[in-house]
Amino acid sequence: QVQLVESGGGLVQAGGSLRLSCAASGRTFSTYGMGWFRQAPGKEREFVAHISRRGSSTYYADSVKGRFTISRDNAKNTVYLQMNSLKIEDTAVYYCAATGRIITTMRSDFYNYWGQGTQVTVSS
Repeated sequence: QVQLVESGGGLVQAGGSLRLSCAASGRTFSTYGMGWFRQAPGKEREFVAHISRRGSSTYYADSVKGRFTISRDNAKNTVYLQMNSLKIEDTAVYYCAATGRIITTMRSDFYNYWGQGTQVTVSS
């Protein structure tokens, strides 16, 4: 069982930056691939980024590539999402999630555990 708690969301102007954190409970954090997803009002939840268990590989949605960076610190049981050059269309609730699958996956149904989400609002 893994419990995930996101933090770091907030209100930021377009072009600004935010760093999201996701703290995980348990001793098995390093055995999970981690992902970030987001859901805007009236839209389906969408994949943002994935990082492998040891952090050696990352994968991004095209919409955030070059602006967002996912990283993890297994000693701290934490995964991060650094978001730069934020756009109004990045406004959403951001969720972190853990998957027991070894492969990189964008499919939300392949993730076993989810956090409660943190709101990111980008204003003009």
